Amino acid sequence: MADHADSSITIEQHGVDTIPDRDRTGRPRDVVNILIGSNLCLGVVIFGWLPATFGLSFWESVTAQVFGTLAGCLLVAPLALVSFRTATNLSTSSGAQFGVRGRLLGSAIGLVLSLGYAALTVWTGGAAVVGPLQRLFGTPDGNGAYALGYVVLAAGAVLVAVYGYRLLARMSAFLAVIMTALMIAGVVAFAPQFDTAPVLDDGYLLGDFWTTWLLVFVAVGISGPIAFITLLGDYTRYVSPSRYSQRTVLAASTGGMIAGVLIAQLFGTFTSFAARDADDYVGGLVAAAPSWFLVLLLVNGVFGTVGNAGVLLYSMGLDLDAIVPRVTRVQATAVACLVSTALVFVGYFLWDAADAVTAFVLLMTAAGTPWAVITLIGFRRSRGVYDADALQVLNRRSRGGVYWFTHGFSIPAVVSWALGTTVGLLSVDTTIWRGPLIDATGGVDMSPLLAGITAAVSYLVLSRQQALVPAPTGPSLEPSAAGTDG
Repeated sequence: MADHADSSITIEQHGVDTIPDRDRTGRPRDVVNILIGSNLCLGVVIFGWLPATFGLSFWESVTAQVFGTLAGCLLVAPLALVSFRTATNLSTSSGAQFGVRGRLLGSAIGLVLSLGYAALTVWTGGAAVVGPLQRLFGTPDGNGAYALGYVVLAAGAVLVAVYGYRLLARMSAFLAVIMTALMIAGVVAFAPQFDTAPVLDDGYLLGDFWTTWLLVFVAVGISGPIAFITLLGDYTRYVSPSRYSQRTVLAASTGGMIAGVLIAQLFGTFTSFAARDADDYVGGLVAAAPSWFLVLLLVNGVFGTVGNAGVLLYSMGLDLDAIVPRVTRVQATAVACLVSTALVFVGYFLWDAADAVTAFVLLMTAAGTPWAVITLIGFRRSRGVYDADALQVLNRRSRGGVYWFTHGFSIPAVVSWALGTTVGLLSVDTTIWRGPLIDATGGVDMSPLLAGITAAVSYLVLSRQQALVPAPTGPSLEPSAAGTDG
């Protein structure tokens, strides 16, 4: 990778290997741009529509999302510091806690998370392209038009993902400005028909205010940051501790995540209460929009989708590369694109949007939270000191190292993750799956909290007898006093 001052963009050569410090030319502002710019698309905006479909009023929806997002960021944002120290992605870094084979759990979680969100992004993006074109120019809006739209958007996303970090950073800086302006224009466009009253007359989805509010708190609020638990490190690994301080990177990651999630979701909530269509967010948005805004919606449908799906496919390529080291990052990214596009077609013809999205995010939050908690406990214990060479053992298709533990697995971490995930899944409440522990929690979905606490307590207890990993004797990455706050 060329020096940061070089404006040329070439295909990134790094996969999940350790990034040499000379190539770690990223800046905290790049992290902010990626977290904001890549999120201002309909694939994230649509989550703001879900509270309206659950029967909440506008202000009830806003409070649940804001408090949930802030709570989720308290857990997720510190993960940015792990890759900042290891110079590799988060799933590979988690080998320090799970073992160099056990870290495949993180790769699998990241792969599934990104796969689902990428499919959702292309799915909604296709509707934001086909619908406005039909209204503006009378073009076809049948299955063939949607299929063509999905393929074109997926092709654009995979091209961006294949080029990798530098193009994603450059594109996200552009999108952060353009898409924010677009959403401000959207508020102006839909303000005349906005109403804070509930969209539905059937009452609260789960029967009462608090259980429904807490569903939004978890499924929309907390789940937003949880989507970044493996993705966040893909970009902070390019920021060098010799140039920037830990505090600066944490602030950039936290601020970028909060802004990126809330700007998009609250725009979705505002427009949902203006368009007032509880069955089809994008379709209702297109139908209710003034003609001049359709052009801007089309811009978001194309560039927002390509930007967000590109970031997700890039992450998927890294995770698949970590699972199958023989596959290059570029090859893994192409495979990930094919799978996610296939998932889009399945979703278009078979799924109910609101139910599918809600179930997916709740189930993945239950599985992802324990992994994040264990990884953060390990970061705290190690004080940010990692043996970079030992983390790459599996990627070299070799054995040994200080993170080998038991045949490549840390039994305390793997067992604790399994216990936390099991408790989380048994505590989830959706229209598709209702866990048996829901009755014990008074009908309130507390799956992230229960999953996280179970994993934390289990790991702290089970790992007491596990020998502490010695200080690195080979190539290592340690906290540096040279970082600045600039």
